[in-house]
Amino acid sequence: MAKQQFKAEAQRLLDLMINSIYTNREIFIRELISNASDAIDKLYYRSLTDGNTGVNRDDFGIDIKTDKEARTVTISDNGIGMTKEELENNLGTIAKSGSLNFKQNMDKNEEIDIIGQFGVGFYSAFMVAKNVKVVSKAFGEETAWCWESSGLDGFTVSEAVRDANGTTITMTLKDNTDDDNYDEFLNTSALAALVRKYSDYIRYPIRMDMIKYTYDEEAKESVEGFENRVVNSMVPIWKKQKSELKQEDYNNFFRDKFFEFSEPYRTIHFNTEGAATFNALLFVPGQVSPEYYTRSYKRGLKLYSNGVMIMEQCEDLLPEHFSFVRGLVDSQDLSLNISREMLQQDRQLQVIAGRIEKKVKSELVSMLKNDRDKYEKFFKDYGFQLKYGCYNDYGTHKDFLQELIMFYSSTEKKLVTLEEYCARMKEDQKYIYYARGESIEKIEKMPQLEAAREKGYEILYMTENIDEFCAQSIFKVDDKEFRSVSSVETDTADDETKAALEKEAEDKKDVIGFIKETLNEKVKDVRLSARLKSYPVCLTSEGMISLEMEKMFSDMPGEQKVKAERILEINPNHAIYKTLCTLHETDKDKLKLYADILYTQASLVEGLAPEDPVAYSNAICDLLADKM
Repeated sequence: MAKQQFKAEAQRLLDLMINSIYTNREIFIRELISNASDAIDKLYYRSLTDGNTGVNRDDFGIDIKTDKEARTVTISDNGIGMTKEELENNLGTIAKSGSLNFKQNMDKNEEIDIIGQFGVGFYSAFMVAKNVKVVSKAFGEETAWCWESSGLDGFTVSEAVRDANGTTITMTLKDNTDDDNYDEFLNTSALAALVRKYSDYIRYPIRMDMIKYTYDEEAKESVEGFENRVVNSMVPIWKKQKSELKQEDYNNFFRDKFFEFSEPYRTIHFNTEGAATFNALLFVPGQVSPEYYTRSYKRGLKLYSNGVMIMEQCEDLLPEHFSFVRGLVDSQDLSLNISREMLQQDRQLQVIAGRIEKKVKSELVSMLKNDRDKYEKFFKDYGFQLKYGCYNDYGTHKDFLQELIMFYSSTEKKLVTLEEYCARMKEDQKYIYYARGESIEKIEKMPQLEAAREKGYEILYMTENIDEFCAQSIFKVDDKEFRSVSSVETDTADDETKAALEKEAEDKKDVIGFIKETLNEKVKDVRLSARLKSYPVCLTSEGMISLEMEKMFSDMPGEQKVKAERILEINPNHAIYKTLCTLHETDKDKLKLYADILYTQASLVEGLAPEDPVAYSNAICDLLADKM
């Protein structure tokens, strides 16, 4: 029996199949099962066209067996089988696909899915096997044939014995090395887990001899045996009609496939046809994963093609702002490259991703409008990600996401949407006012809120680092700009109050100028304030960097520190202001002491540490000693 050489520069190509195209060797089981499923599909298709196969569809199936002593894994099907010529052509020429030829020659109106279109999946067997034997008998033929190869040195084809049509592939596994343990594929439980991982939804039963324990009454012990069982589900839940399913069915699937034990906030089951045909089953987890807000978390959906898992996590199907979504997509329209491990970046993938993004948003909007309590719980878990989405990519997604954003309201004492805030704005209100602080309790005590509160303006409380960046990215809602109550640009005073303040500032410009000179580089300016009512002083900021942003940047590693342009505002109606004016006339040294103390106190209220705690302590002591 002469050994034949692979065609198409086989030695080079086969080496590429094994070492370059496939990066995860366990997918050999997926590829060979897909080929077996295709072979059964071909016979089933033939039965539809001429009706003389003699095989009932219920009898179709795939069998997998392991032999630990012989170190073999065997996969058998009762599909259409291959002739001698087909074995030589399909397996002897790498990248020549019988499935692809079959699909191209089919009636275009026939609806049948053929998975193996690229002719290379079979060669994934050589990632784990040192010898591969294929015994096949074509439907309607009398003779079976055996194709055998040990890899790069070529193959042989000889006459063989097989009772019925179909194909049996027997792989003799490679020897273990220090780096590779091929024995793992001889473990029936582990192998069955791989079948369920990659091929759970192959439409034909995949049978394996699974370990079964029975209790021996006489021996009073458990006895190990084997039971032939179907290990795959066959019918994907996502291809069933929603009317057939209950929420409990979805929850069970979510738990079993994604190891999530809490009920999801939302289950999204839909399919589309047209520009992109696909089924999707998505979940918004009801509990935040411990890894979610860490670098180790990876977004993505499971990607299936005709029920066969192609990718464990396809990042391109989910935008960053919806990275919390779990689930899967099954499509027959995707352009797969020759390994089925990777996707070409084509228009189909982009269309599917766009449909998913819009669908997820519409479901979240529906939850917001129809189940407010659940949405608020969801937002407390994932609102940070939505707000980050408004800021990320230079604000590209802000218009798409702002409908979903919520902040705590000073008047409603709960989370409110931006739309709800704008609907309640007073007629004379020019801006959307917000305050940023470490907590709601601390924001409530901020001196800068006094004037806005007096006017009865609603204020949005922002307690997360991302909040101000989100607000600045959105910038406007219904032509109303966001304004921080701690910004110098925020002015709620009427014209009369402004005029009086300007006159006072002009009259006391020497006092204000002296205080500014005393504080030197600590502040950009010192001004009289219209926003303060009971507090003596406060710090505000000018420009894009707020005091809270400064604190956030200060906590980041690196030597480059970003500072806000600080403004010290003084309440002209407070008793301390009169004292300052008097000291300017009588004791300028003490005025310097007062200026430093007031500035540091204003900094402490903002949560900023004193630049020189010792100097501040000494100043307080000097002031106390003077009073005594």
